[in-house]
Amino acid sequence: MRIVVAGSHGLIGGALLPALRDGGHEVVRLVRRATDGPDEISWDPDLGQLDATSLDEVDAVVNLAGVNVGERPLTRERKRQVLTSRVRTTALLSRTLASADPSRARVLLQGSAIGAYGDRGDDVLTESEPYGDTFFADVVRRWEAATAPAQRAGVRVVHLRTGVVLAPQGGALVRLLPLIKAGLGGPLGSGRQFWSWITLPDQVRAIEHLLRSPVHGPVNLVAEPTRNAEVVAALAEAFGRPARLAVPSVALRLALGDFAPEILGSVRAVPAVLSGAGFRFSHPDITAAAAWVRASSAH
Repeated sequence: MRIVVAGSHGLIGGALLPALRDGGHEVVRLVRRATDGPDEISWDPDLGQLDATSLDEVDAVVNLAGVNVGERPLTRERKRQVLTSRVRTTALLSRTLASADPSRARVLLQGSAIGAYGDRGDDVLTESEPYGDTFFADVVRRWEAATAPAQRAGVRVVHLRTGVVLAPQGGALVRLLPLIKAGLGGPLGSGRQFWSWITLPDQVRAIEHLLRSPVHGPVNLVAEPTRNAEVVAALAEAFGRPARLAVPSVALRLALGDFAPEILGSVRAVPAVLSGAGFRFSHPDITAAAAWVRASSAH
C-alpha cells in the first residue's frame, strides 16, 4: 500500500513509519516545509494548503497530527492550539481525500482519544458510548466530526481512540518512569481510577491491522483497563522497586492544572471493535506490559 502519514515525528508516528516500511508498504510523510524527496508531501494546515492531486495515488492516510496535550500548561491559548491543531489537519486531509480520484478505494485512519468518554468511573466503555462533557471530550467530538467530507465521499474512516500509550521513551511514562526507577513511585490520587492503556508496539500493530480490516468509526486502541495503583505497582515490580509513595490529588491539581482530570479521571474503555476484528495483543495484561517496558528501557 502507498500510505501517507501526518504527525510522523511523535511517539507513535516515529514507531509506525519503520514498521510500515518493514511491512513492505511505501510510506510518504506530510511535512510543513519544502520536500526533500519523493517520500514527502508538503502541506500547511494553518493556511489550508495541500495539493489536491497529492493523494490521488494514495491507498491510505494515517493522521496522527496534533500538539502534545501534556507538554505544557493548558492555558486558554494552549487549549485553542490543542483543538485547532487537530481539527484543521483533519479537515484538510478529509477534504483532500474527498476530492481525490474516486475510483480508488481509500482508508483514513484518524487519530483520536479515549478522552471522548470523559470521567466515567467504573462504567465499562465500548465504542457505542456517547461523548462525555469534558474539555477533551468536546475536542474529540469536533476532531472526529472533521472527517465528515471523507466519509461522505466513501472513504473508510477509522477513529483511533488511543488510550494511555506505555513506552519507556515518551508518552504517559516520560515523567512517571524516572520516579518508579528511583523507588519514589506510587498511586496517583486515590489510585482507583481506571487507566485504559496500550503498549507502543501493540498501538503500532493495531494501526497496521486496521489498514486492512473492514471496520469503520471509532475503535478503542486499548488493552486491558487497569486501576492506576495496579499499573504503578506492576511497573515498580518489574523494576524491582517499591510503589508506596502516593501522590495526593490536590498536588496533581496544583501541578497539572486543567490536565489533572485526565490523570485522575477514570476511563474503563475496552477494545470491543478491535478484538472483534481479530486483533490479538502482544501485551494483553499489565504484567506483560510492564515486563516489556522494563526490557525496552534497558536498550
